[in-house]
Amino acid sequence: MDPEILEVLGDYETRNAREEAAFADMTAADFAARLDEFLLPVGPATGSLLNLLAREAGARSILEIGTSYGYSTIWLAEAARATGGRVDSLELAAHKIAHARRALERAGLSGVVDLHEANAVDWICGGGGRFDFVLLDIWKDLYVPCLDACLPRLLPGAIVVADNMLEPKSVRFQAERFRRHVRSIEALDSVLLTVGSGLLVCRYEGP
Repeated sequence: MDPEILEVLGDYETRNAREEAAFADMTAADFAARLDEFLLPVGPATGSLLNLLAREAGARSILEIGTSYGYSTIWLAEAARATGGRVDSLELAAHKIAHARRALERAGLSGVVDLHEANAVDWICGGGGRFDFVLLDIWKDLYVPCLDACLPRLLPGAIVVADNMLEPKSVRFQAERFRRHVRSIEALDSVLLTVGSGLLVCRYEGP
């Protein structure tokens, strides 16, 4: 991986370590009030796996649902550059998009990513293209509607990865609901991986 990319990822991880150290001194109310300030990235283990999965799948049309501050976007963009593909990344918060854009430029990856300030379901249903790799990492109560919106736009053999299937405990109800929904869809095969906060990796067999 290019030194510029490793430097950017390292900056994210350094900031995240500082933020996690500060969490110990926060009340639950303070944390909730400031939640939008924190990176809360997928972490290097999950990022590496996402990169590997996208590369091995030869993914050329990648959809990231939930840019946040752009950490996972960097991992996906590096894979897209290797496969000759592109990443569409969706986020509602303008300040997070701005941060992600600066990071992508520093990493030399801005040319393979389109950042969209948009409601995920609206953007997908509006004809955002077809995809062979999807990462779901937004508010967990939106996982089911986002997956349902994506299904008609998935290419046969597409990979769908959903984060936070095991942690934090506060989202386990929504995560279990999502896994049940996935099991109800005949066109999806899935496996739960205990990497990072828990990943559900799904393969779409086609309509």
